Amino acid sequence: MYNNNGINRRYSEGYKLKVLAELSTGKYNKTEIGRIYGINRTTLNKWIEKYDRKDLMNTRVTVETTDEIGRIKALQKEVQQLKDLLLKKDLDNLMLDSYLEVAAENLGYKSVEDLKKTLNTKPS
Repeated sequence: MYNNNGINRRYSEGYKLKVLAELSTGKYNKTEIGRIYGINRTTLNKWIEKYDRKDLMNTRVTVETTDEIGRIKALQKEVQQLKDLLLKKDLDNLMLDSYLEVAAENLGYKSVEDLKKTLNTKPS
């Protein structure tokens, strides 16, 4: 859409400010300004940042009801509880593995796997 044909374009400060001033009138959006002047939206966004024109940046407005906020907080609490539970389970498994290593060593087994094989055999 914005074919520069291999030409590296440099824009003067005045030109940049003129384009931003036209954008600020609200008559055109960034895409339309880009088409009119042959400037990529990314370039326009860089100019907006450079000249600290936050009023021209796209903004996101989040509208939430009280119920949604309560639900989000409840879900965040549940996520934290699940993370804590997972951490506890991981620590429990690590502790059990350590117990098995100590038991295998004390009982004279070469490895934990040998101990597990012995423990899992059913008497005949």
